[in-house]
Amino acid sequence: MYTKRHLSLVKCSYHTTHTKEGCLMATILPENQINQELNSSVHQFFREQKLGTLLNQSNIRKEAGISPVLLVQFIFSLVLQKKNLYRTLESGREPEAPAKDAVYRLLNNATYNWRKFLLLLSQNVITQNLLPLVSENRERVLILDDSLYSRARSKSVEMLALVHDHTTGKFVRGFRMLTLGWSDGNTFVPLAFSLLSSEKQSNRFQEINPTIDKRTVGYKRRKEAVKKSTEALFDLLDDINPLQLCARTLLFDSWFAFPKVIKRVVSEYPLEVVCMLKRMHRVYYTYEGQKYTLTQLYQVVRKKRGRAKILASVVVSLGLDDNEKEIQARIVFVRDRNRSKNWLAILSTDVNLPEEEIVRLYGKRWDIECFFKVAKSHLALGKEFQCRSYDAMVAHTTIVFTRYIMLALRTREEQD
Repeated sequence: MYTKRHLSLVKCSYHTTHTKEGCLMATILPENQINQELNSSVHQFFREQKLGTLLNQSNIRKEAGISPVLLVQFIFSLVLQKKNLYRTLESGREPEAPAKDAVYRLLNNATYNWRKFLLLLSQNVITQNLLPLVSENRERVLILDDSLYSRARSKSVEMLALVHDHTTGKFVRGFRMLTLGWSDGNTFVPLAFSLLSSEKQSNRFQEINPTIDKRTVGYKRRKEAVKKSTEALFDLLDDINPLQLCARTLLFDSWFAFPKVIKRVVSEYPLEVVCMLKRMHRVYYTYEGQKYTLTQLYQVVRKKRGRAKILASVVVSLGLDDNEKEIQARIVFVRDRNRSKNWLAILSTDVNLPEEEIVRLYGKRWDIECFFKVAKSHLALGKEFQCRSYDAMVAHTTIVFTRYIMLALRTREEQD
């Protein structure tokens, strides 16, 4: 389900209204007028954020023919104008449309550093446009999560693999899109992502293209794609500066909530961790000198009376090796609103945070779920055109994220 804020993002681009049935219906406006307004907004965004300079700093430079900034702007505007790349190029009705080869040369280039471009853009938007609107007392957080990047009908896509879909519990063809973003509870901004294949060779349908130069950034992204998500997340964290973004807390769900991951985040980065925990038989938490699994810990702690939403809270030591430094964390047990007799557990490495604040902070993690929904349903993530190159998928995903940043920024400026 969308919140009103995220529906307004789509409304800004499509000039639509949201009905009670959840449908998006176009308002009665001339198509030329809509396209002119959209082109004006896109030009303004590219000019204010200096996207041409950011592309140049990311080694995305003109080699021949059309400038990369014009090509990016062309692809950027397609979905917002409800246009299809193939039909636009083949119809010949667009005199300003570039040649098909120019578009695919931009997308398939292994030397272009799209991650750096997205990070530079996100940092500029946050530091120059969003932080001045946010009170110093308001908590800013980093959010990490992954989502399915489906290529169910593909067979020859580079690095294509069988990946697990958390929503259905099935294995499907595609990638896991590991994404790191920033949020102040009002606006979400994607910072970096990695399209993960499978670390098991038996699950991969295609391997790395042998013609790729191993010195290029594209090859490094491919090697990153076969890592486990609990290892790849640190590649994303290495590229950002949490202090510059005024973020001191990292949020993630139970898929990444392992003691070694939490310990490494706290010890190597200026970040605290707030995450959901899952009940695992081999993960232990030390409480009053004894080691317990999460289920055993809930059984021994003292519960609050009545129908309290927060059932219990306890400070524990994470179950690490005996020769490692001990890390204290607070685990808050809350009532599962979907199953009244069940409970959920949220961990915070900042033991001084109140129980209610830990629960409230973790609630900000929902922003990234709304981001995934908008990107897939309305911004054509993975659907705009089918490419077999891993570089092309990275490039197109970056452009989709850039679309979202523009819409999020415009919505925030209109509301604030």
